[in-house]
Amino acid sequence: MKRFLPIISLLFCSNLFAQQQSFDLATYTPPKNWKKKTSANAVQFSIENKTTGTYCLVTLYKSVAATANPKNNFNLAWTSIVKEMVTVTATPQLQPSTTDKARLNDAVGQGWELQSGFAPFESNGNNGMALLVTSSGYNKMVTLLVLTNTSVYQKEVDGFIASVHLKKPVATKEKTNTATTTPAKPETSTAITKQTGFAFTTTNFDDGWTSTVQEDWVEVKKGNIKVLIHYPNKNADAYNSVLLDGLKNAWDVLVAPRYSSASNFEFKPLTGWQSIEFAEADMVEKGTNKTVHVVLFKMNYSNGSGKYLEFITPNKSTFENEFGPYHQTTYGWEKMEAMANYNKFAVAAGDLTGKWTNDFSGMTQYVNAYTGRDAGANTHASNQSFEFSAGNTYKWDLGVASGFVGNIKFQSAKATGKFTMVNNWQVNFSDIEGKPKTYNIQFVCIKGARLLWIGETGFGRKD
Repeated sequence: MKRFLPIISLLFCSNLFAQQQSFDLATYTPPKNWKKKTSANAVQFSIENKTTGTYCLVTLYKSVAATANPKNNFNLAWTSIVKEMVTVTATPQLQPSTTDKARLNDAVGQGWELQSGFAPFESNGNNGMALLVTSSGYNKMVTLLVLTNTSVYQKEVDGFIASVHLKKPVATKEKTNTATTTPAKPETSTAITKQTGFAFTTTNFDDGWTSTVQEDWVEVKKGNIKVLIHYPNKNADAYNSVLLDGLKNAWDVLVAPRYSSASNFEFKPLTGWQSIEFAEADMVEKGTNKTVHVVLFKMNYSNGSGKYLEFITPNKSTFENEFGPYHQTTYGWEKMEAMANYNKFAVAAGDLTGKWTNDFSGMTQYVNAYTGRDAGANTHASNQSFEFSAGNTYKWDLGVASGFVGNIKFQSAKATGKFTMVNNWQVNFSDIEGKPKTYNIQFVCIKGARLLWIGETGFGRKD
């Protein structure tokens, strides 16, 4: 844990390793025998030892738009990534910034500027160390995060970090985004439903699954298999320090009331960096008296975003043929995890009427490493809103306040114009920050409401 500081100097400074792979602006050599998980926004490598309870998680995030101030970029990343994932028990120990200009063959000599810091953290009763490195340049930021509770994997982490190399972003013209989701065929009827007030309550996915909005969950079906994506439930989601007890409580709240009897009960949770809740039984459905096999599953992600998924199949073998058998490791559950992504529904122009807002705030408190005295607090707060009105008109507003307390700077941007639904999964705005923009758009359901996602930002309706 004390060797975090030396590895900072290795970051983005070598490209001499074999078997290079690429992700976004980065090339790297993956650590051997580590589990790899790739999403649209990050590539992640993890390893754990079930016997000793040690683990290490390394995540390289996709580049995002950033300010010209590397320190502000680091502070925002620390607040929005590290503090959202774990409970940090101290302010980050910041290291001197470094630059890497020569290797980029950049005629203007801009290069990337690195900011880094580390601090201890606590997550689900486990203590560890978080290392964050941000690299800023070309109005972009690339972020790398290491979370671990041991120095056992230091050599592998050093090797990975030393292999990372960033390239200069290629300037591209603004173009229409390509849909990143596979739901291509929403329910054909656009009549507003009385139950929800929204045009689309069903999504037909290209892989054969169909999602339908229900009162307490989204129901996903294919053939004789049904999966319920349960909405957040304060009784079922209540924190319990004993993983097994929390699982039994969730079963009693979410599953048991809809069945008349059960047999072959098994509660088999798994502890680890990201614990897993798994329970199964043969159940008799109320009303139909049909016997089915039921599995309740939840991956407890470190950022708290896990959802309870209920799998209902005619028998255990059907479940295992589709999703795989139970196993005693906290990895290899991707098929079950992926079912949570089917909570997405198309958007019609009439669904947007009204005001939708997004609020974010965070603060980093600094302490002098030598004297222990208060060294100030850096804050960041933003509010973004869309107001949609008749005639497909809109107002967009973004306000940002950031900086050290006593020297906070305020920035804002506004626009008005007309929006066009390119299709039910994309929207075009005539003016956002001085030019037309097209975003992917979709709804995600929660109990009694929907969240509107425009691009990578979620908005709630303000009545």
